[in-house]
Amino acid sequence: MADLRDEPLVLGIETSCDETGVGIVRGHTLLADAIASSVDEHARFGGVVPEVASRAHLEAMVPTIERALKEAGVAPQDLDGIAVTAGPGLAGALLVGVSAAKAYAYALGKPLYGVNHLASHICVDQLEHGALPEPTMALLVSGGHSSLLLAPDITSDVRPLGSTIDDAAGEAFDKVARVLHLGFPGGPVIDRLAREGDPAAIAFPRGLTGPRDPAYDFSFSGLKTAVARWIEAKRAAGEEVPVADVSASFQEAVVDVLTRKAVRACRDHGVDHLMIGGGVAANSRLRAMAERRCEDAGITLRVPRPKLCTDNGAMVAALGAEMVARNRHPSDWDLPADSSLPVTDPHVPGTRGHHAPGRDDTHGYGPGDGRPHDGLGHAQDGRDSHDHPGHGHDHSHGHGHTHDHVHELSRRNLYDTD
Repeated sequence: MADLRDEPLVLGIETSCDETGVGIVRGHTLLADAIASSVDEHARFGGVVPEVASRAHLEAMVPTIERALKEAGVAPQDLDGIAVTAGPGLAGALLVGVSAAKAYAYALGKPLYGVNHLASHICVDQLEHGALPEPTMALLVSGGHSSLLLAPDITSDVRPLGSTIDDAAGEAFDKVARVLHLGFPGGPVIDRLAREGDPAAIAFPRGLTGPRDPAYDFSFSGLKTAVARWIEAKRAAGEEVPVADVSASFQEAVVDVLTRKAVRACRDHGVDHLMIGGGVAANSRLRAMAERRCEDAGITLRVPRPKLCTDNGAMVAALGAEMVARNRHPSDWDLPADSSLPVTDPHVPGTRGHHAPGRDDTHGYGPGDGRPHDGLGHAQDGRDSHDHPGHGHDHSHGHGHTHDHVHELSRRNLYDTD
């Protein structure tokens, strides 16, 4: 049996929306999962306000990282890499996380991995159920995404089969909850109320399930509108709205479509495993119906525990650890925050290296070419370890001195305990 200490130790940062998540993973083992949420600050607006989320991330970042390191019982210098959600998500929120990851990676002399938010939601299941089968069929359902993805290799090959045309499942939950005056976020409260209602009480429509409709795409806008009109008609007639029945019937329509299309995708592509992730995967009815339909179809269902379904740093660390284990290229220091990063890009590779961090240090982040280095991949003769244009100059810019000593002082001030 392999020594757990030989597995890559990676810290992951997630800031795509309103959760500041920091996770630490060693291989497939979760060591820490620290989260600071700003959801209460958005509740009075009925949805996430990007500027509020960005400022909350900025305030929570360092304390959340320190809490994760303490929980995991590891020192920053022990890490083999820093992973961060590079996209998709809210641009300002992503920028806070990417900037923080760059700062920590640079100060520690560790490789940086910019990874995809959606691919991370798939990879987090490895922390619960072990290595993902290849290929994996994934149904991702959240506030911004309802997607069916086929992943032959979660680090390099993720193929979209279907996606949201308009409202994602999570958006529909929030909007229906708003019409019912249930507050924000809507998913948990509708799930709770639906247990007291009749899912067959109201025949709400199932979008994009006709014979000529796209087999794997999703649309919940029509369903949301149908629910809103039904409620408005009741109120206009002076009748009481049966909130529990509306919640149960609406939820049943969403879950029916999601599970039906996911099972069909598995059958059509000959895949015998289905992984469900994203915030809506915490919904109790979705989990129950998926379990029954997968069992009937002979498909093995994998769903992480609810805490790992919502946005978290553990999922980013899990994908980062897989990148390290499979020797994927680290990202460069000019890694962007890409709000529309396609799911076909599980991570944003750089051009510097070919090796996993902490193994032989020849990937441009440490010595390996016979020349002195500053521990950050910069050779002290004014070139970096791969002589890339734009990376190997001496940073003097006419000031008459280099800035390497400033960076070294910063690193010592941050991480020396003497």
